[in-house]
This record gives sequence, structure tokens and C-alpha cells, in this order.
Amino acid sequence: MTKTSDSAPVKRAPSTIRIGKRYRASRIDSDYDAIVIGSGIGGLATAACLSKQGKKVIVLEQHYTAGGFTHSYSRNGYEWDVGVHYIGDMGSPNTLARKIFDYITDGELKWAPMDEVYDRFYIGDEVYELRAGKAGFRESILAAFPDEGATVDRYLKMLSKVAQGMQAYSLGKIVPSMAAPAYHRMLKMILPDYFNKTTYEVLSSLTSNQRLIAVLAGQWGDCGVPPRQSSFLIHALIAKHYLHGGYYPVGGASRIAETIIPVIQASGGEVFTYADVKEIITADGKGKRATGVRMADGEVLTAPLIISNAGALNTYEKLLPESARIHSGYTAKRQTISPSMSHLGMYIGIKGTSEELGLPKTNFWIYPEENYDDAVTAFMKDPSLPFPVVYISFPSAKDPSYNSRYPGRSAIEIVAPTTYEQFEQWKDTTWGKRGEDYETLKQDLTDRMLEALYTRLPQLRGNIDYFETSTPLSTDFFCRYSQGEIYGLTHDTQRFEQSWLRPQTPVKGLWLTGQDALTCGVVGAMIAGVLTAAAALGLRSVPMLRNLLTWKPGRRNAPVTLQKETA
Repeated sequence: MTKTSDSAPVKRAPSTIRIGKRYRASRIDSDYDAIVIGSGIGGLATAACLSKQGKKVIVLEQHYTAGGFTHSYSRNGYEWDVGVHYIGDMGSPNTLARKIFDYITDGELKWAPMDEVYDRFYIGDEVYELRAGKAGFRESILAAFPDEGATVDRYLKMLSKVAQGMQAYSLGKIVPSMAAPAYHRMLKMILPDYFNKTTYEVLSSLTSNQRLIAVLAGQWGDCGVPPRQSSFLIHALIAKHYLHGGYYPVGGASRIAETIIPVIQASGGEVFTYADVKEIITADGKGKRATGVRMADGEVLTAPLIISNAGALNTYEKLLPESARIHSGYTAKRQTISPSMSHLGMYIGIKGTSEELGLPKTNFWIYPEENYDDAVTAFMKDPSLPFPVVYISFPSAKDPSYNSRYPGRSAIEIVAPTTYEQFEQWKDTTWGKRGEDYETLKQDLTDRMLEALYTRLPQLRGNIDYFETSTPLSTDFFCRYSQGEIYGLTHDTQRFEQSWLRPQTPVKGLWLTGQDALTCGVVGAMIAGVLTAAAALGLRSVPMLRNLLTWKPGRRNAPVTLQKETA
């Protein structure tokens, strides 16, 4: 065992990170209270919360390791995360996000702060920085825009009001279905009028300075929707979330699943990998009640609660039978939603410590121009144009345990948007065997991302020891998002008007969890996990919510034994 700077024990990394127990039909019990499809943070949070209430939960993950977009992987002596990058609101044990993490991990997950400057925006030839804390944020903006103090103050107040309104909005996800229409009418009356306008519409009401608008919207990559399309709701939640800086899990992103799984196991549950669910089974084939799942090997598992963390599109279009789609009215609802932007991921290994290489604990956001929407539109029509955004993260600098686990090595991650259409011709080919033309395209995109890195950190040119690039097809293969989207559904204004995107589905016994049930991001999906558990438990969720909100370090709440539900 090695120790990090905050004395949290972290296991030395294996050559390949595999979290969870490998699926075998012979290892499955027959008396589960709930089946969770997918081990992303939403599914794990739901399972842990149910386990805390005495439920025996099985989580089924088709990948070789648990965690969904919170998993890490190791190759050639390096380790990267695929989607965590940074988390906000972890500096205080009193924030809701930190309370939930502590509750579902029994306080075993530790956090390390990033630099005071947690996000750096390169917009054309100019550089702008965001510093942690409300005062730090204000000073950061005023350093570049000294006459915009009143604008910044109004903006910060709006962020707080949206965060407050989000509490009422989230509660609407779990009110009984019969009361939901009336509740949503009430929401429209009590929420501020800018709650679900576009981000650009709201920001342009505060200032006419287009460069300031670009800086305030500089984190749009955290939801994958540029400001003229995104809802101000998601913009405000992201900005507020990181207002007090960014944090990274000590021991790497895989520690998230690693620390949640024992909580699920405490009530007799388990998280299985290589566990490929092929369909959700409904009673009598009529699509009105979910009773179980059929695995790729033909095994049928049943439980009173079937919870899907596979995303709304996958759940309705790939897992449920046609009869369930007809019963739920999904065909009409499908017209109101769309998948989020496809992406490329690049994973780089360099010999040398982060300190020796000058790698910061700061994220880089690189934009060719301030009009993000025009840049995205042009790129989608012609992907040979400059990337509308390139995001660069330095996990080895953020994680204080990295150097003890991978001595003398450092890791970098790059994320950039792409179009699914570029790769569609290879959609039916096998991962790792897609041919020379595919590899040539990947190399061209890789070179362009590397050039963005070298432009900002020229000392790295010629020093790369290892790299690999993932495409939308890679994301589909490993995470089952068919167009390479990492944020589930597009976070535009129309998406947040869809009251049917909630934990309870029209199919009895079937529940949704994760980012499509609430919002994207690790914390958004995790909160959705809590909401799904609360909705499934009904009034019996009160002890869970009370324990969650009052959880203290060093205390493990004993699970409550409940009478088993009948199908």
C-alpha cells in the first residue's frame, strides 16, 4: 500500500484496471430485489442507495470494468480516466454532491484540489482564467473586463437562483405521475423566466460584450452544447458547480466504482462485468410491466425493480420490446430528443513526472474564435476545419497518488468534437480491426489534437512515449453510446421541457437513472441515481434521505431491512 498526501490508502495500480466481478450464470442468485443495467455513476448510486436500505441489488455491466464514464484504464505503464476529468463542490463535506459521494462510498473516496486557476480559456490569441471561489471568479473576470463588475454580480446571482430552482425542478422528477402535470405548471410560475432560455439569450441580456459572453460560456464543452443552443439551466449548474474550484479523486477515477461496490455488496448485492443485457423482459409480452432481463448467454434474471442506466435511447430503442414502446408512447416522444455531440478522446503517456514536464493542475480549453456556435456549425459541415474546441486535462498532475503508482510517468487526455458521419462506414467492423483507411483518418485527427497540445506546451514536442485515440466507434464498443456521445441526450431547451424524462417510466417496474433522467456530468448523473432510488422506494426512502443528509465521516449507517416486494 502507498500513501497519498492526505494519507488516503491507495492500491498500487495493476497493469489493467478491472473493477467488479466477472459474470458467470453460475454466480447469479435468484432473489434480487433490483436489477441495475449499467454501472455508470447513476446506476452505482442507485444501487448503493437501495443497498443502504437493505435491498439486494445486482448491477450488470457489459464492459470488462465497472464505472461507465467514471472508469479508468491502464496501458503501457500509464493510466487515464475516460470521463471524470474534474469534479466541483468537493472541498466541503457540507455540499450536497460531497454528502452523496460520502454516503454511497462510506467516506472512502478522497479528493485532491486542482490549482486555484482550474480552467484556462484560449480564445484566439487571448488567454482567460477562472480562479476558485466567488471572489476569485469575480477578480478573474474583472482582470480582463474591468468595467463589467455589475454584469458579473448579476450573473453570479442568476447562477444561485438557478441552483435554487433546480431543487424544485429535481423534486418534480419524483412526484407521483398523476400529480406531475400540475407540479410542472406550478414550476413555470415559480422558476425565474431565464431558467430554460438559451445560454446566449440570457448572457446577452446581461452584456453586449461578445468576448465576455464567450468567456462566461467557456465551459460549454462540459455539456457538449454551444451557448446559442444550450439551456441556461445546464450552463448555470456547471458554472455554479465549479465556482469553488475543481477536484480529482485520489487514486484515479476508478476509485469511484471501487469505493461504491463494497456498499452494494454489504446487503448481498454484486456488480458484475462482462454481463451483457440483451433485452428487458415484460410480462406476457404486452409491454406494460418489466419483470426481468435476458442476458447475452440466454440466462433470464428477474426482480421486482428493473433499473436502466443505459440511457433513454438505448433503453427504449434497444432493450425494450416494440409493445413497450407502443404502450409508453415513445415514438412521439422520440421527436423531442436527440443524442449529444460525438467526440474523440486522446490518451497520451510521457516519461517524466508532471513537475518535471511542467504539467499543471489546470484544464485547457482551446477555441479558434469567440463565436462558438458558428465554429461548431462550420465544423459539422466540414470536419477538416479547425476543431471548434479542444479540451486538455492532466490527470497525473491532479492525482497526488499518480507518481507513487506510476513512478516517473505522466498522463495527458485530450477531448475534441467530431461527427459520427466520418466513421459511420466502419460501424459494423470489429474494434481494433477496422482497416487502413480508418487508421489513416484517426492519425490525421490525432496529429491535429497533438498540434493543439504542442502549441500550448511546446516542451512536450518530440517527448511523447505512448498515445492512442478513441473515436465514436470506440465509445460505442465500450460504453454503448452508438454515436460516440458522452453526455447522453442533447442539453438544449427542448430537452428540459420533457416531463417524461424522469425515473418512473410508463412501464411498471422499470425505472431510468443516470444523466438522461436529470442532467449530464458525474454529479448530475449521481443525483439522478439518488432520485431514482427515492422514487422506487416511495415513502420508504425517508430513512435513506435522512441518513444521506446527516451522514458524518466515520459513521456507517446500518441498512434498514425491508419486507421484500412482490412482482
